[in-house]
Amino acid sequence: MFNEIKSLNEECGLFGIWNNPLAADITYYGLHSLQHRGQEGAGIVATDGKSLKGHRGLGLLAEVFSANELQELTGKAAIGHVRYATSGNKDLANVQPFLFHFQEDSFGLAHNGNLTNARSLRKELEEGGAIFQTSSDTEALAHLLKRAGKESFVENLRCALQQVKGGFAYLLLTEDALYAALDPNGFRPLSIGKINDSYVVASETCAFDTVGAEFIQDVQPGELVVINDQGLHISRFTEEIRPAICSMEYIYFARPDSDIAGINVHSARKRCGKKLAQEAFVEADVVTGVPDSSISAAIGYAEEAGLPYELGLIKNRYVARTFIQPSQELREQGVRMKLSAVRGVVEGKRVVIIDDSIVRGTTVKRIVQLLREANAKEVHVRVASPPLIYPCYYGIDIRTREELIGANYSIDQICQLIGADSLAYLSVDGLVEGIGKPYPQYEDGGLCLSYFTGDYPTPLYDYEEEYLASIQGAENVAELTQYIMAHKDEQEVTS
Repeated sequence: MFNEIKSLNEECGLFGIWNNPLAADITYYGLHSLQHRGQEGAGIVATDGKSLKGHRGLGLLAEVFSANELQELTGKAAIGHVRYATSGNKDLANVQPFLFHFQEDSFGLAHNGNLTNARSLRKELEEGGAIFQTSSDTEALAHLLKRAGKESFVENLRCALQQVKGGFAYLLLTEDALYAALDPNGFRPLSIGKINDSYVVASETCAFDTVGAEFIQDVQPGELVVINDQGLHISRFTEEIRPAICSMEYIYFARPDSDIAGINVHSARKRCGKKLAQEAFVEADVVTGVPDSSISAAIGYAEEAGLPYELGLIKNRYVARTFIQPSQELREQGVRMKLSAVRGVVEGKRVVIIDDSIVRGTTVKRIVQLLREANAKEVHVRVASPPLIYPCYYGIDIRTREELIGANYSIDQICQLIGADSLAYLSVDGLVEGIGKPYPQYEDGGLCLSYFTGDYPTPLYDYEEEYLASIQGAENVAELTQYIMAHKDEQEVTS
């Protein structure tokens, strides 16, 4: 019934540029800095102002594009995409950007996120005669745009954006403009920069540093951005705004040198590590972190705890990611190949290992084993986020609680399962304080914490029954009742 969860899987990365003769090349380098957001496929669509041309393929960016293929993508503007499949099958047909050619116009389309009403929209559109070429939820926007029937492309786009629900950051490219749009909650990050007279848009600000762009501003929730030869134009396609930036962007997904809503990711992780030390200090000799996303939190923990930070684990960067392995045995072998303990650092020591999150428990269990094999005296696991116990429907591939270890076992039980001497997580309040408040005017700071609290910022639409089914087995039956009562009015309205 449910998709198998392999691990915490990144969403996708977007990059676009307008008014630069090297548009495709700059997009290529911009996407390189976003490769951590998707390794399954990549693509670029470019325009010379008269026509659109694209290239896409499965694999890493360097595997998809050669110098000759980039030279074919001539023009002054381009959009690009690196993909991890949170929706749709893992085949070439679903690799973005999509390129649509119609009788009157053409456009390229790239999407980061997941639509919560995609199945309903697809059924409605197909009943109206639409023919889908992919299994991706992204294609729904194109059909909605074409059937809107307004006088201009931007009006059609505005109409389409009001009909899609869930998490989305879109980039669209036509012969005469580049468009960017962010959902009313702003689940996914999206920022605007500038290289001389060229505007760039990217999922993370680290891409600006790579291509030499200056940060201008973030795209705000519910905004539609139009970039053309006349400049930058920003408006809202909806007034129903409730900021809820994905907290996992700060915890795990984004690069530490990126800024999201004015908050530096490395600094946020370091503060979370400090809060973790305040909440869950343990007597130890050395602190180390799981490479790479846990390093910042480990440094913060060590500083606050007054303990030395050491490089206790080494990452082999030439090994495939563990979550794509087809069996548990191969995943565990992947962890062995991916990480190794530094015996000279941990031998005979009481070690605190900092991880950013625990999903299945496979990786952290093997890390504890590695440290014990290197003769660590004690291994204490500290996690710089609360337990992951709820599904995500906005663009992270967590759709069931069945394989979330935090949803099925107590902290003491998890500690025993992974073989640690002790285990502790950061509290929800500690996480919010550590990250900071991207939108301080909101009580929750404008953060989405649904993975930890079950408080979803939006109705779940097509996923409502799936969610209710996923929590049927929860030990706390009152949880289900509480959710149904809290969403009773929404169900009456949306059903």
